[in-house]
Parts: sequence; structure tokens; C-alpha cells
Amino acid sequence: MIGQGLNRVDGPRKVTGRATYAYEYWDAGQPLYGVIVGAAIGKGRITRIDTENAEQAPGVRMVMTHHNAPEQGPRDESIPFEYWRAQPVLTGPDVHYHGEPVAFAVAETFEQARAAAALVEVEYAEGRGHFDFAAHEGDAYAPKKVNAGIATDTAVGSFDAAFHTADVQVDQSYTTPYEFSMPMEPHACLVVPRGEDLYVHVSCQIVDAAQASVAATLRTDPARIHIVSPYVGGGFGSKLGIHAETILAALAARALREPVKVALTRQQMFQLVGMRPTSRQRVRLGAGHDGQLTALAHDVTAHTNRDVEFAEQTAATTRSLYAAPHRLTSHRLTPLDLPRGSDVRAPGEAPGLLAVESAMDEMADALGMDPVELRLRNEPAVDPERDVPYSDRHLIDCLREGARRFGWENRPATPASVRDGRWLVGYGMSAAIRGHFQGPTAVRVRWETDGTAVVESDMTDIGTGTYTVLTQVAADGLGLPPDRVRIELGRSEHPTSWGSGGSWGAANSCTAVHRACATLRERVLTAVHADTRSPLHGRNSSHALFSDGHVHIGDASEALSEILTRMPPEDLEAEGETRFMGDDSNYADYSINTYGAHFAEVGVDADTAEIRLRRMLGVFSVGQVLNAKTARSQLIGGMIWGAGAALEEEAVVDLRSGAFINRDLAQYLVPVHADIPDIDAIILDGYDDKANPLGAKGVGELGICGAGASVANAVFNATGTRIRDFPITIEKLLPGLPAMER
Repeated sequence: MIGQGLNRVDGPRKVTGRATYAYEYWDAGQPLYGVIVGAAIGKGRITRIDTENAEQAPGVRMVMTHHNAPEQGPRDESIPFEYWRAQPVLTGPDVHYHGEPVAFAVAETFEQARAAAALVEVEYAEGRGHFDFAAHEGDAYAPKKVNAGIATDTAVGSFDAAFHTADVQVDQSYTTPYEFSMPMEPHACLVVPRGEDLYVHVSCQIVDAAQASVAATLRTDPARIHIVSPYVGGGFGSKLGIHAETILAALAARALREPVKVALTRQQMFQLVGMRPTSRQRVRLGAGHDGQLTALAHDVTAHTNRDVEFAEQTAATTRSLYAAPHRLTSHRLTPLDLPRGSDVRAPGEAPGLLAVESAMDEMADALGMDPVELRLRNEPAVDPERDVPYSDRHLIDCLREGARRFGWENRPATPASVRDGRWLVGYGMSAAIRGHFQGPTAVRVRWETDGTAVVESDMTDIGTGTYTVLTQVAADGLGLPPDRVRIELGRSEHPTSWGSGGSWGAANSCTAVHRACATLRERVLTAVHADTRSPLHGRNSSHALFSDGHVHIGDASEALSEILTRMPPEDLEAEGETRFMGDDSNYADYSINTYGAHFAEVGVDADTAEIRLRRMLGVFSVGQVLNAKTARSQLIGGMIWGAGAALEEEAVVDLRSGAFINRDLAQYLVPVHADIPDIDAIILDGYDDKANPLGAKGVGELGICGAGASVANAVFNATGTRIRDFPITIEKLLPGLPAMER
């Protein structure tokens, strides 16, 4: 059952509209509606805020500002992870970024709340904001740590000496823009007060973090906060933590003693839910004429909000990818008066590999060497910075299999040398790597006396197939058909997980299910061995088989439904767990990653510089696959995201106000069907016994890693023009197009 391409078990509920998302709950009766008023300046202070007209508008029940907002818990920087901290709002007159909440209108209908919000009058004393990243790079500082507690800088050997004496050198800077997660489901919530408790229906990725954050902000016992999030319409990092709409709804619901519902507009999501920071990355590579890297450096400067630090681990992946005896990596942060940075899908790896894999292509071009061959020649024997073995590394296999399937041997050896009518044609490739993470996760599995099973966890399904893979692992572990397993997710009353994010969700929760099922099997075998009423009594259970709802030992079998009725109730339930990776020796003794290789073909219009992706292939190594169908879908989705990062995605800041100019999906471009033609993802057979007992590793974000660089390198191969300021757009590429004979 594990690994099969089982159809999504939640699919019928979703396509028939029976899957209930956060904004769609009505069981609490008619709710009130809340609308956020955002700051119209990017820096300064509120000097006057008048809510009288808003409060007197029809249906209005409350207008909250910093004058009447309840006291809230402060952000506690001693809590290791941002998403578990308090997130206070409306705490004072200071404005820290454009769009920051300055008022919250609550009314009986959404239209009334929206109208009231428009009636709130706010006057400001505008301050001098820093919104221009390039102008303030000189203000950059070194954070103590970067995201997930990773070291800010690393150094091995003597980089400067090795780089300056290298036969061939590449020293280039690459810039990446602000990017947003933009899930289809907006950030939304419904908060229902019941006595002293609040029931928070919210679209979130980590239920435990949501519960802790709301409780800390409201200064209440976490047991009083009940999070409900069974279905999440995409998150991509933006729903790892809760945001202003949830805190404001909770404050209002508690004050008014009525349910309050809030959904952010698409434009508000560009200001209030975090973003990938812009970055400038300097990559330096030194190599011999044989292509062996002798020196490698990756230095990153990125934006951070000056009040809430976020340091994306952009250079961290470089530390494990290629062999080079002399190495440097660093991270620096430039404080700006813009919304805070946060995890956006494949944080660190996505922008970091876009730069490093472009630089590797530049090195291959400088050497006159095949880019695949260059990477093969720099395959490390052990992790080059940690000096520990890899748990299961198949990057070479991905490169070779991808080259074979793609027809890489037909790659134009000389840039701008192949034309198909009006189109310049080019091939590009890149390597992919992503760390595999493990977090503390608990799952409860319970036998029902009819022989079915129930799996419970606060784990979330953000559209990636959690319901399905947990069904498969439980069905496999208990010998049941999939339709005899019921999965219950996304409630804070269930055992606690690390949720869905960082590509850790499936491996963590499935490992916990696997362990719980093993405990239940042992209990059943112990019971039948001692039970004289069972046909399995006294038999050697070392070769017992659980299948089709029965237990088989040799030529004897018995239905689970019969066995379970004779077992004590306390033996029908078990919990399985995974530990934090810092407490697992494998994560100290081995470098545990996933790998891939991307190949892309593009056409570039010789007159207009329009870029068209023609085809794309990814080959990946992720250990054991839990579901072939959902894994492939996730990888293809990631590859599309990478193509968008290379060619389209870019949020533009108005340097006068700190507002994002293109803050809607009409102007913030993401790939559509017409942009993505022939695309495929191949997964190599594998099993990583150092990752977990299932041998499975994260899939969701690997598809993004390096994907954009393969497209960028194909554009260079097609045109001979290298664009290092992403995304690659017509106006950047057009001046460098080669003159063509007509």
C-alpha cells in the first residue's frame, strides 16, 4: 500500500464542496464580520484617529484602535520559533510599515463592516522610512543565527588565497526580488466564544503554533483556545503562523461574546502575511582547468523588517552541495521599514540555488565544459563542511538519468547557435538539494471494534495529500483496506505535531503512524496467543500477516473484528511519536538531504525577447515515496514555482511610501497554463534508513530547488546573454539579444 498512487481520499469531499474551510463554518449561527483598516503610510505615527462616523454607521458593533484594544502579551524572543510567539496588534500609535493594521471594524454584515472601515479617519505624522534595499545595503549587519538556528557564517580552509590563485574564476552578483506565497484560499478565520473558551476556525499550517500564539497574545491558558483547521487551501509558508486577522477576530469575539469572521483581501495579503525577502547574492567560484572547484563562496545580503528579524538561510544549502577544499558562506541583513520576511516555499534553497546554479553554469561556460560534467566532477565524498557522511546521496544518478531522458546530448554547445524559425532555442540544467528535517510529532491510532481504524493528529493537510498518505501508512500497518481507515486532522485536541511545512509533515506524521500501528499489532498478537478462544491461540506469531481485515498465522486466520471485541479497551489505542532532529543521533552523524536535477528547454523570440518554456524535466531522489501520484504532483508544482521565479514573480516597492505597487494577481505575475507546456517529474527508487523507519524524506519543496536556474541557464544558452537580476524579463533581455541575419 505504501508508495502506491492511491487517489486522494479527500478528493470527493473537495470536488463536491463538502470540505469545510475556515471561512465556511456556520454551525455557530450568524457571525459578525470584521474588516481591517491598514496604515496609509510606511513610517510614522498616528496623530489623530476618529472612529465616530464609523461607530454610528448601520450595523456596526465595534471599531477597535490602539486606544481601546485590550492589553496583549508581548512578543517573547526567547521562544525559539517565531510561529509560537505572541503576535500583538494595535498596540500603539507608531506605524512600522505600509498596510499595518490601525483599526478594525466589526459589523453585522461584511458590507457594513467594509463601509465602516472606510469611514475611519486617520491622520499621520509621516516619518522618514527606509524602503530602498539597494540604497541601504551598507547598513547590513550579521544576525546571531539564521532561520532554524543555522550558523550565520561558515569558513573552511583559506578561501581568498585559493580563489585568487585559481586557473578560472567566476565572481558575480545575483539579485532576487520580494516574493509572496499567494495561496488560493485567503487568510481567514472564524472565532467563536463559548464560555471562557474560544474556538478558532483558522487556515493554518501548524495547529500547535496557532494555539500557543493566540493564547500568548490574549494572555490566556492555551487549553482555552481550540484550533480547528481540517482543510487548508494552500499555505506555502504564509500560514505557518497566525496573523493580524486571527488576533483581531479573537479580541473582538471575546469582547463582544459573539462569533467574528474575518478574511483578508488579496491586496491585504501583500502586506500582512509575510514575504520572501529580496536578496543580493555574491557567488565566487575558483576552479582548475579540469573543472575541479578549489574555492567556493556564497555571500548573501537580504532585507529584514527592522522590528521583527527574519534571516532566510539562503547560503546554507551551498554548504553541502559541491566539493571544494576552501569555502566561505555568510548572511547579512539590511533593516527596512517594510513588512517582515517569512518562510516562503523552499526558504533559502529557492533563491540560493537560483544564484549558485547560475554561477555553476557560468563556470561551465568559462571552462568550455558540459554543465552536467562540471557537476559530476565536483561530487563530494562526505559533506564538505560538516565532514560527516551523507545518509543517502543520489545526485549523480539524478544528473545522469535526467540527461539521458531529456536528450541532453543535443544541447547547443555554443550559445545563440540554434534557431527554430523566429525562436532562439536553448537548453539549461541545474542540480537540486534540500535538507530533510524532523520535528516532534505525535499521532494516536485507535481500533474500532468493527475492525476499522481511526488516526488522530493535529497535523494539517494544506492540499498536499496528508489525508491520503496517512491512510496508506495506517492501512499498510494494520492490514486494512484504505476505506476501513478514517483520518481526523487539524484539531488542537488531537496529539501534537509540527504540522505541515518545511517538507517535514508527511515523513514526521507517517513515521508516528507507523510506530503506533506496530504497537497495536503487537497487542493483537499477544492477545490471540493467550486467548484459547482464538484459532491463533499458541501459534508462533513471528510470521503473522495482517491483511484484508484479518490476522493470518500459517494456515489459520481470524477477523480483526472478532479479536478486538475480546481485547480490553485500553489496548485498542496507541500513540506513535517522532523526536526533534536535535535529539536524534542520525541527524548529527549524517548529512540527510534530498536531491534532484532539472533540465529545461526554452525558446526566445529573436525580435521581442519573449521567453517561452518549451519543456522541463526533473529527476529526484527522496528516499521511499509514500504516494507516487501525490509526490509527482508536488514536484511538478514546485518546478512550476521555480519557472515563475525565474521569469515572472516580482513584487515592486513604491520607494516613496513602502507600499507594494503590484499587490494583486492581475499584476503580481505567476505562471498560468499557457506558460507551462510539457513538464514531467521522475522519482528514483530509494530508501533512506537514516531518515526514519519508513526511509521517506520530504518532497514538497525539492521541486522548486534549482528549477529556476535551469530555466535561466537555458535562456543564456539560447541567447548568449546572461541576466543576473531576477526575474528575467523582456526589458532586461532585449538589449543583449544577438543581431540576427534576416
